[in-house]
Amino acid sequence: MEPSSSPDFVPVKITILRWGHRVQRDVRLTTHVALTARALGASGFILADVADNHIKETVSKITQAWGGSFKFEMALPWKSMIRKWKNEGGIIVHLTAYGENIQASNVMSRIKAQNKDILLLMGSQKVPGEFYSEEISDFNVAVGNQPHSECSALAIFLDRYFGGQELNKPFEKAKISIVPKERGKEIKTNLEFHETV
Repeated sequence: MEPSSSPDFVPVKITILRWGHRVQRDVRLTTHVALTARALGASGFILADVADNHIKETVSKITQAWGGSFKFEMALPWKSMIRKWKNEGGIIVHLTAYGENIQASNVMSRIKAQNKDILLLMGSQKVPGEFYSEEISDFNVAVGNQPHSECSALAIFLDRYFGGQELNKPFEKAKISIVPKERGKEIKTNLEFHETV
């Protein structure tokens, strides 16, 4: 059962905690992870332990132009954030190729049944072994058990969780929006339509 179809379902917040970001190496991919999270229904993004103002500025500009609310935080210690999240009643889901297979197991049903805010833990490099432990993660989830991009894993996880409803989500206060059409390109800016071919 998808979250949106359950009469007892209360919308949850999903926040991404990105661990292990290397400022000189991971800027592009971490930016894409944050933008994917925003576009596919997550409520926020935490860049743990380090600050990267380039990513923050990019995500802030996108959010201001394309609408919606998306909280971006950085330089917060990951252990403190996990402790805080659990103390506030949320759950931790570690997205890893070594976890329970999202298709072959009932892990998504068990996560949805919790009906709690989710902190989605994602590494950008090899993560500490404790990430897999019960003290840190309530669930270890794999989008396939093959090497792949964490950006694609995030997209699949969010789509499975929200049951596709996030793809039609309205973004409030958008200055720019795309008008879907069969041919050509059309954008709407401040209630005016601009068409290009």
